[in-house]
Amino acid sequence: MKAGWLAILTVALAACGQPQPDAPDAGEAPDAPPAGQATQATADANAAVAARLPLGDEGDAEDAARGFLAAIEADAILNDEGGVVWSIPQFDFIEGEAPATVNPSLWRQSGLAAKHGLFEVADGIWQVRGYDLSVMSVIEGETGWIIVDPLTVRETAAAGLKLVNDTLGERPVTGVIYTHSHADHFGGARGVVSEADIAERGVPVIAPEGFTESAVAENLLAGNLMQRRAVLMFGNTIPRSAEAVVGTGLGPGLPQGTTGLVLPTEEVGGWGTVRVIDGVTFEFMDAGGTEAPAEFMFYLPEKRALCSAEVATATFHNVLTPRGAKVRDARKWSRVIDRALADYGDRSDLVFASHHWPTWGQANVQQFLKHQRDVYRYVHDQTLRRANAGATMTEAAETIPEPGFSTEDFSTRGYYGTLNHNSKAVYQFYYGWWSGVPADYHALPREETASRYVEAMGGLDAVLSRGAEAFEDGDYRWAAELFNQAVFAAPESQPAKDWLAGAYEQLGFQAESGAWRSYYLTAASELRNGVPDAGAPNLGNADFLKAVPTLDLFDALASRYNPEKLAIDPFSLVFAFTDTGEVVTVEVGRDVAVPRLADGEGAARLSLTRGDFNRLILGQTSARALIESEAMTLEGQMTAPAAFLGALDQPAFWFPVVTP
Repeated sequence: MKAGWLAILTVALAACGQPQPDAPDAGEAPDAPPAGQATQATADANAAVAARLPLGDEGDAEDAARGFLAAIEADAILNDEGGVVWSIPQFDFIEGEAPATVNPSLWRQSGLAAKHGLFEVADGIWQVRGYDLSVMSVIEGETGWIIVDPLTVRETAAAGLKLVNDTLGERPVTGVIYTHSHADHFGGARGVVSEADIAERGVPVIAPEGFTESAVAENLLAGNLMQRRAVLMFGNTIPRSAEAVVGTGLGPGLPQGTTGLVLPTEEVGGWGTVRVIDGVTFEFMDAGGTEAPAEFMFYLPEKRALCSAEVATATFHNVLTPRGAKVRDARKWSRVIDRALADYGDRSDLVFASHHWPTWGQANVQQFLKHQRDVYRYVHDQTLRRANAGATMTEAAETIPEPGFSTEDFSTRGYYGTLNHNSKAVYQFYYGWWSGVPADYHALPREETASRYVEAMGGLDAVLSRGAEAFEDGDYRWAAELFNQAVFAAPESQPAKDWLAGAYEQLGFQAESGAWRSYYLTAASELRNGVPDAGAPNLGNADFLKAVPTLDLFDALASRYNPEKLAIDPFSLVFAFTDTGEVVTVEVGRDVAVPRLADGEGAARLSLTRGDFNRLILGQTSARALIESEAMTLEGQMTAPAAFLGALDQPAFWFPVVTP
């Protein structure tokens, strides 16, 4: 089944061309700029950033290095087959002054996030940082380790736990906590615990209320496009270098290993809800609907330590992630942080999160929470103030100035989310995608308008010349707009693609957000080299799929139903799962396929285990093989199941995003 189950992608570096529709001849065009070089305008823009920000402040560097104990000495974390999951030295180039090709503020942040190893945070609290997008925290219990957020993949989590045991002495894992429902905080659980451990030793796995549903649902229906756009957002198909990826802004990057899901034994809700895990007292605070649909923070009263999960980290986060997801509630986000500040700020000597490094000292903790609260409140209120006065989404985003505190507190800067992007997300949250201008409501597709714009401007050569002038003037946003029209009007024109790539590259070199930088630079690579074809990415596995509720799984199948492919009259199918006792009836019509968790009459009835059905839709087995092995029985019309399954689209993954 070619649908995305996770927001995390694991793809290899490759490139190939894709066929494009016919368009007018490109003709002569000015030469595009060389790749990988910062222009003088970009160098000047980055120098201006360095001049206005206190980049020499060593406070964050001291915090990021504080408590270092040991690092993984190998060159890489490997999978079972010997393949590289995480290259240890991949970000070693980030040192010294920022080159002209990198925003110096992002360079500073990326260097701090790339510091790797095991760090002592407080008495009985440690963190493993720098081997994944996220951070794994380790809390000492009476008899073992309590693991908080076991990273993205099994391999990095296991390597992190080994580093802990090798350095501190081996102890069993006696508890696992998932702070929220994003895969970089639960996907590596099998590297630290197994279902056998949970059953035999009663290991609690604690997650926020709604975790299981949210963990499997956020990307279930929309996963293919979401993951394709995540390729650009995280830059996994381009190198790590001063001319390419320097970090995501949220953490160093994504590992390329095995993501799974160990289901929680308990989901905790409420505010101040107490649980004692291996002798350690936790007070959990529900934060669902902020950074993730299901999320909590927690407080450790014996240690006067607050874990802010991903609600408050050393960056302004995304109110709407560039890969795509449901827009988040910036007002609620701010209010949750404010409540944590009010209830725990004067009781906390430490705040640590699921990304970046901790903050120590009660006054510093309070300031960190205050500014984190304020940045989400600021973008929310200032967007609405402008919108209610008549500003469109773009107008509001363009006119909101940077808040004063963000010039001094780097934790509120846009290393992952940005003020411009998040303002547009706030607008979308309240008003939807439409600007209110009638011409925008039912606008023509860009593929249709681009050629008309290019013709109206005097043809392709004229557009490229005008774009080149804008490029030479350092006006890269306008240059990108012009070159993008040229590419969509003449998608076979390599000069148009090269010029657009050049504009994107300069925008990427100037971006303070690691996500923006990766998106621009990956887009530039695809324009120059073609859309990658690295084979089928790791979009799902049977271990993860078994956690998907059955009706949700059938809804995902229904979203792939192509009624034009239905070759017979409408019918119903009944799927009876012998291991779970569930029965799903699917009404296959001329326009829609509607699943219902109920027994019914059907043209055919299939009986099999849910596990075998998962294997079937993942392409790991076939209906014929299941029938021949007697793992599945079929009663009724043989043609009906084939007709339904044959009408399900198999979407390609490596489709164009930055070209038609």
